[in-house]
Amino acid sequence: MSEQQTVVHLLRHGEVHNPTKILYGRIPGYRLSALGVQMAEVAAKSLDGLDITYLVSSPLERAQQTAVPLSTQFGLDIDTDDNLIEPTNHFEGKRVSVGDGALRDPRNWWALRNPFAPSWGESYLSVAQRMRVALESARKRALGHEAVCVSHQLPIWTLRRYLAGQRLWHDPRKRQCALASVTSFHFTGDSLTGVRYSEPARALIDSADASPSKGA
Repeated sequence: MSEQQTVVHLLRHGEVHNPTKILYGRIPGYRLSALGVQMAEVAAKSLDGLDITYLVSSPLERAQQTAVPLSTQFGLDIDTDDNLIEPTNHFEGKRVSVGDGALRDPRNWWALRNPFAPSWGESYLSVAQRMRVALESARKRALGHEAVCVSHQLPIWTLRRYLAGQRLWHDPRKRQCALASVTSFHFTGDSLTGVRYSEPARALIDSADASPSKGA
C-alpha cells in the first residue's frame, strides 16, 4: 500500500493598505487594500478544484482577510495559528526604505549590528522552527488531502530555506515570495518530496507596478 500524499500550500497575503509606507509588522489594523482583496480572490481561484480540507491563517488582519475567499470557496472555517505570524521587528511603525530617517538615526544602529541573527527582531532560526511546527500541524490535519496556511513573506521564505538546508540569512530583495503567491510543500507520508511555487496574482502586480499613479 502506497503512503498517503499530502500537500500544504503556504499562501502569502495580498497587498496591504499602507499609505504612509511604514514597516507595519505586527501592528494591528493593517488590512488589505482594494488590490489586495482582488489578489486574495485570484489566489483562491487558482486553487479551485484541489482537495483542500483544512484552512489556517496567521492572526493578523491581512492574513485573515486573504483566507476569506478560500473559506467561502471550500466551505471551510478559518483556524488561527500564532506560529504563522510575522516576526517581531525593532523598526515597527517606522519608515525603513533606503534613505529614510529610521536607518540614518544613530539611536537605531545598535539594532543593525548583526544582520545574520538578525539583531533587529526575532531570529531567523526561531521563525523557521515555529513555521516548521505550523507546517507539520497543517500536514497532519489534512493528511491524505491538502491544506492552505496563510502567512507572510519572511516566514514563508525562511521556512523554505530551512527545509532546503540553506543558510537562513539572505538578501530580502531576492526572496521568491510575491504578494498572494503560493509555495506548495508536497509530502509522501511524513517526508517532504517537493516544493512548488506559483504567482497567481502576477498580472495584478505587474499592472499595479505599471500604473502612473503607483507610489514609491
